[in-house]
Amino acid sequence: MLLDSPAVERLVEAFRRLPGVGKRTAERFALHLLSAPNEDAVLLSEAVREARARIAKCSVCRDLTESDPCAVCSDERRDHSVICVVEQPSGAMAIEKGGTFRGVYHVLHGALNPLEGIGPEELELDRLFRRLEDASVTEVIAATNTTAEGEATAMYLLRQIGADGVKVTRIAHGVPMGGGLEFSDDVTLAHALEGRKTM
Repeated sequence: MLLDSPAVERLVEAFRRLPGVGKRTAERFALHLLSAPNEDAVLLSEAVREARARIAKCSVCRDLTESDPCAVCSDERRDHSVICVVEQPSGAMAIEKGGTFRGVYHVLHGALNPLEGIGPEELELDRLFRRLEDASVTEVIAATNTTAEGEATAMYLLRQIGADGVKVTRIAHGVPMGGGLEFSDDVTLAHALEGRKTM
């Protein structure tokens, strides 16, 4: 049977590494790709290769970008005194789609999780703290997810940053508990940002 092939098993396992993709979906993806015309497989592999070659982390905010610094960090019309901290690039993308936030971002690429060995060093939080040395920064919005790890990260930011006189606010809980920013609609995100509160 085809699914017993080591090559197919490796392809299925590669798809399973994607977020939200279980075994059955990974198998469907693999079988579709193997049944599709060769050009489709080449197109997919070339698109992945090109994106990996051209996209990197912004040296300022760590969001994914083709240019360094990214378009948000280099935009002088943005309010650089307000930094919104999100766990993943998808969080910044979701907030940007709402169209109401005019500050800048800092992307952690994760959340504090001691059980998984993810501490402040793994999240490179020193990069965020260096940005706060600029006296023009007046507010940090902790827009981490409403999971245990996201809440722990927000509390850590409050303890580390709040003592320096920079206001730390938490995104309002219009975002459902246990959910990620990328799953929220634009209106909910806009209300959540507008209703943020001091921690």
